[in-house]
Amino acid sequence: MFGSFERAVAGRYLRARKGERFVSVIAIFSLVGISLGVATLIIVMAVMNGFRSDLMGRILGLNGDLSLYSASVTRSITDYDSIAGEVRKVPGVVSATPLLEGQVLLSVGNFSSGGVVHGMTKQGLMDLKEISSSIIAGSLDDFQGDDAIAVGVTLADRAGLMIGSKITLVSPNGAATAFGTVPRVRAYKVVAIFDAGVNDYNAGYVFLPLEAAQVYFQQPHAVTQIQVMTTDAENVQPVTKAITQTLDDPRIRVIDWTKSNNAFFGAVQVEQNVMFLILTLIILVAAFNVISSLIMMVKDKTADIAVLRTLGATRGAIMRIFLMCGASVGVTGTVLGTVLGVVFCENIERIRQLLQKITGTNLFNPEVYYLEHLPAKLVWGQVVEIIVMALGLSLLATLYPSWRAAKTDPVEALRHG
Repeated sequence: MFGSFERAVAGRYLRARKGERFVSVIAIFSLVGISLGVATLIIVMAVMNGFRSDLMGRILGLNGDLSLYSASVTRSITDYDSIAGEVRKVPGVVSATPLLEGQVLLSVGNFSSGGVVHGMTKQGLMDLKEISSSIIAGSLDDFQGDDAIAVGVTLADRAGLMIGSKITLVSPNGAATAFGTVPRVRAYKVVAIFDAGVNDYNAGYVFLPLEAAQVYFQQPHAVTQIQVMTTDAENVQPVTKAITQTLDDPRIRVIDWTKSNNAFFGAVQVEQNVMFLILTLIILVAAFNVISSLIMMVKDKTADIAVLRTLGATRGAIMRIFLMCGASVGVTGTVLGTVLGVVFCENIERIRQLLQKITGTNLFNPEVYYLEHLPAKLVWGQVVEIIVMALGLSLLATLYPSWRAAKTDPVEALRHG
């Protein structure tokens, strides 16, 4: 497509001589702009992908892909063992764990905070991999009886808890007396401390053995929900439908994460799309810089174009010369930006820690962003889309200046040159 003559002339035009450096400087800025635009877009999209994937994995890993609730007035499920057994037989179901949930006040000395109690069996907690695989102190072997509790690392740090420490649970739904309702108060011994990777869970969720929770909340032989894990959380709807058909019980409601957390993950997706559009403008601005630099180059090389035309160069050859000049800037900038973006994403957590040491500030507060590290997930299909888009915009930016160069009249150019 491009002959050796055209490549040689284009290469010569890209190397600035004395008196031509202004055009070359604009071309360099265009190259840097495209590189930064591509790198920024790759980095931001990778962080957004990582944030969504990590957050989704953490939240679903702790709450289940779907849950079964009672539609009765009491909101409790009494025949939970038989229902869980039926659910486990449904294809695509990994586990079905009966769970008793209740809100309490967590109190240790002068420290107090609101919290959520999850009562489940020892095996159920072992199946909850986000918890069982993140025990940093103690052991789930001791998670049994009526005096055991597992707490998060953030709660342990704030309340000064260690293995063997006591934490008091206070529930407002207590016994009714002549003097009013007396809150239920009970102290439990910490047997395990976990780090779920989500600050809200580490700070406000505690786990009791199911029997102990049933006694505390005065719901003997009952749970509030059955938490279900599936093989593919992204494709949970068919499993939800199959469970509903298998149970065929109007007293049981089946709600998956697409309904319970759809607004949250939908907001993350919308934010990702908006960021993509906004950051694409950086590449678009750089493409306009390519147009500016090429138009100035064409104006500067008008006499050269006239000479080339008189020596036999066709309009097509002139157009290809300037297409190569602009394409070289676009391709080089895209390649450099891709390399920079990928390398940055692969080392983003090290870079964050280095910047934190230099600035002395917390650049990723887990209390604000839910997660305790800066995630980045490169989706190579998305990277290819960014590369194609950058190359397309860069090549489109070269068409008009190249066409103007090819339309130059050699006679008029030499007459006024």
